[in-house]
Amino acid sequence: MIRFIDLALRRGSKLLFDHATLQIHPGERVGLVGDNGSGKSSLMALLLHEVVQDAGEVEMPAVWRVAHVAQHTPDSDTSARDFVLDGDIELQQLNRELAAAEEAHDGNRIGELHARLADHGAYTATSRAESLLLGLGFQIDQLASPVSSFSGGWRMRLALAQTLMRQSDLLLLDEPTNHLDLDAIVWLEGWLSRYAGTVIVISHDRDFLDAVARSIWHLDNRSIKRFGGNYSTFERERAQQLAVQQAAFARQQIQVAKLESFITRFKAKATKAKQAQSRVKALERMELIAPAHAASALEFEFATPESSPSPMLQFEAGRCGYGDKVILDGVNMVIVPGQRIGLLGANGQGKSTLIKTLVGEIAPLAGTLRPAKGLRIGYFAQYEVERLRAHDTPLDHLGRIARAEDPNVREQVLRDFLGRFDFSGPMATSPIGPFSGGEKARLALACVVWGKPNLLLLDEPTNHLDLETRHALTMALAQFDGTVIVVSHDRHLLRSTVDEFLLVAHGKVEPFDADLDEYEAWLRRNRPNADATQGDAKAAAKEARIESAEERKARKKDEADERKRRQEQRKPLEKRMAACEKEMERATAERDRLDAQMAAAEDPAIDWTALMKQRAAAQAALDSAESDWLECAAAIEALDAASQ
Repeated sequence: MIRFIDLALRRGSKLLFDHATLQIHPGERVGLVGDNGSGKSSLMALLLHEVVQDAGEVEMPAVWRVAHVAQHTPDSDTSARDFVLDGDIELQQLNRELAAAEEAHDGNRIGELHARLADHGAYTATSRAESLLLGLGFQIDQLASPVSSFSGGWRMRLALAQTLMRQSDLLLLDEPTNHLDLDAIVWLEGWLSRYAGTVIVISHDRDFLDAVARSIWHLDNRSIKRFGGNYSTFERERAQQLAVQQAAFARQQIQVAKLESFITRFKAKATKAKQAQSRVKALERMELIAPAHAASALEFEFATPESSPSPMLQFEAGRCGYGDKVILDGVNMVIVPGQRIGLLGANGQGKSTLIKTLVGEIAPLAGTLRPAKGLRIGYFAQYEVERLRAHDTPLDHLGRIARAEDPNVREQVLRDFLGRFDFSGPMATSPIGPFSGGEKARLALACVVWGKPNLLLLDEPTNHLDLETRHALTMALAQFDGTVIVVSHDRHLLRSTVDEFLLVAHGKVEPFDADLDEYEAWLRRNRPNADATQGDAKAAAKEARIESAEERKARKKDEADERKRRQEQRKPLEKRMAACEKEMERATAERDRLDAQMAAAEDPAIDWTALMKQRAAAQAALDSAESDWLECAAAIEALDAASQ
């Protein structure tokens, strides 16, 4: 057991927490959350003996083996496989002792060490290392590649694999999903579910915390408070606590009113039953937990587009890639106003290439790309943070963009705008070089919002963002009236902001008519077994390629027949939903008309009783139509589930 007793810790002159007393039981899975600078990483450093507490005690079993991810992976000619094997420190020590015993011709010692190696699992170590690499997205032909051949993001995956390779009792993970795609995140969640030791994790991915954490420690206002359950449970409980605080009440009501308005408007326009119902539920959860974010200093919104041409963008017979390398072929897309599209697919399949082609950053290798007149694209690249100039200030960055359209824009207008993104006072005029990754990402996001786009192309916009900023971005996107195409491994953001998905895989871009839960199931069905040995993984990959080549046509025909059958069953339900939507529009208009009439009433003889009855009838009609709509959506979802 780990125990913190009356703990106090400072970072420089800042007191992070004081008089903190908590404990972690063996096998517990703790998620650390809190604002940047609240002490999450310092608490981990305390457990790694990298810092010493200012007061109190820290108790941890002396025999516990602690594993954590190194922040930097040095250049090395060591292969990826051997680099991961080096993570098993005990195994490497046993191998060194065996080499020494063999050099000394000590037969007894050699026999003893072989027995210890067998007990340690040394003879399956290579296959375990390969399984970790495959699970984290490496290809089989990359396992023998030197560490120096991989980019920074892939080196972080190597460091994570090396950490998971070590046999440990306590696993410390600081933002483990930052450089992972959704495929690898789902795999990591499964791996951690089988891990027998204690886990402490810092993450800004709420779905990951929901899957991994069994308790949440919230670091705030120099204290650490424990909440039982996962992140969603913590958020609801904290929302309930804050809801009773009068200081947050007025701001809470503004947030709730915005969400209620948006949810009502969205329900009335919903066309995709399964995804629509999933999104309504996500938005209603956002409404429930709104008070938990009421105290956040960050709140922004995308401006309503001045115009939205239709179609906004057309891509016909498109081919995307670089030079002679074709990544996507046969791409046909017509983007119309109001679409909210999420791009799914593993890293390297072409999602970013497609986004770059649509935005015009790279030219299509073939086909016709037609942007409409009046199209204003807001583009957030996956590596947008790296494009910022370290010596410039937030005011410099925003000023360049703003003055390109209006040379006379006032500095105070820019300062006020930056303040909404928490760049106020001296921070607005400070060079951004020392800023954190999250602060730089927030600045890049502010520059996108300033442009008043009618089409947003967002490639991993949540990288480096903390939970509060992710929440603010999700809220802003949910209420944005324009068109959105987004690539993200943040499942909460996708569920809350996207209506339809496109699957980017095997060189094609095709509709994925399902939700994220089904996508995770699709990933498990369509990837080689990451827990197999290298030989088994090669066979699995070969089998997957054969299936893709020889059975693809037959499978697509079966899927088409199944979709046709489902469509016939859904038609009466969809017809009823359309009628519900019309009734919802009528009832909403009637209710709003009556509200306006009562608000403007000045005649003392007005029949308030009659007006209130009429309004109650309009509200009842709206509630009934909404209930029928959701009932139809649930019936359609049940039809889809039964056919799988």
